[in-house]
Amino acid sequence: MKNKYYSLLIIFIFSFFVHNSITAQALTGSKSALDSIIPVRGFCIAAPAAKEVDRFVKFINEELAPRKVNTLILRVDYNYAYESHPELRDNNPLSKNDVKQLVNACKKNKIRLIPQVNLLGHQSWANKNEKLLEVYPDFDETPYVKMPVKYEWPNADNLYCKSYCPLHPGVHKVVFDIVDEICDAFETDAFHAGMDEVFYLGEDGCPRCGGRDKAELFAEEVRTIRDHLAQKNRQLWIWGDRLIDGKTTGLGMWEASYNNTYRAIDMIPKDIMICDWHYERADKTPVYFAMKGLDIVTCPWRMPALAVTQTADMVNFRKQSSPEMSEHFKGMMQTVWSDAGSFLDGFYGIKKDDKAGENTPWDCFRALYQKLGTLAE
Repeated sequence: MKNKYYSLLIIFIFSFFVHNSITAQALTGSKSALDSIIPVRGFCIAAPAAKEVDRFVKFINEELAPRKVNTLILRVDYNYAYESHPELRDNNPLSKNDVKQLVNACKKNKIRLIPQVNLLGHQSWANKNEKLLEVYPDFDETPYVKMPVKYEWPNADNLYCKSYCPLHPGVHKVVFDIVDEICDAFETDAFHAGMDEVFYLGEDGCPRCGGRDKAELFAEEVRTIRDHLAQKNRQLWIWGDRLIDGKTTGLGMWEASYNNTYRAIDMIPKDIMICDWHYERADKTPVYFAMKGLDIVTCPWRMPALAVTQTADMVNFRKQSSPEMSEHFKGMMQTVWSDAGSFLDGFYGIKKDDKAGENTPWDCFRALYQKLGTLAE
């Protein structure tokens, strides 16, 4: 009788472990299936203001994680209490503790957290310099272009956003101090340097880089940032627009380059992640980046139908390409170009954008991740 009970016990234990093993494999298989279809499922937004951190952590836990978002880019810039350069802090910046809450939420939900600080371009906005040029005016690529009292586009100076001069001997010491500090605070293995919409570069009025090849200047700055990050095994992410020929493609001066920086695509390291944004049409530029040996994620903004089309394209690019090409098509990333609080107000229906109708970042986010959610079914 005792042997019979032992036998039954052994059968029960065996069945229990087999059942749990199969269940675990099924769950793992489901996750692996989605990862193999769309490895990067991202969300990019301005870092929340200090007063919005708790609400944003709730959003990470209750909205990003259930949708299987696995990459979160927070545009920090100067919204952090930098200790290496306290003079570069914005008003009411995020504290170490604020950032730690964001880090912990992402760790808990297995989300890769990547901070962004705009480098090279976007050093001003409208009629105001950002902190770097405000505090260090010597870094300005075009100090002779004065900030207008009232900003308008177009304007005689072709001023959209200012740039720092990449050849200024002091600029990298300062920006790399804050890059290292923000990467340490975010406990990250990657950094987004922005580098989009760079209109001022190699200007004739600059005593250092005037007359230099703009593509070489852009590529050299990308390489300099990449090499610095590589010292601590961190990956560089950038927007892709400056690497596309705006005239040949017809994409224009915003989504692509009119000042010849596009030739830099053949001069930059191949381990950089390109964030390819197109907000009006599903242009097939991911294929171009992949053919150049670069990893690419497609980035929609506010048009839900377009995001669904771009997702279908990304899936097909991965399926219908050679193994050498397929692995460069990494996935999708929703972009948001407002502050986090405004996005959350729209997402939760606290405020409505009657003018935009259904073409809002929160509607686009929902449509994108609804589509992604069906891929592994």
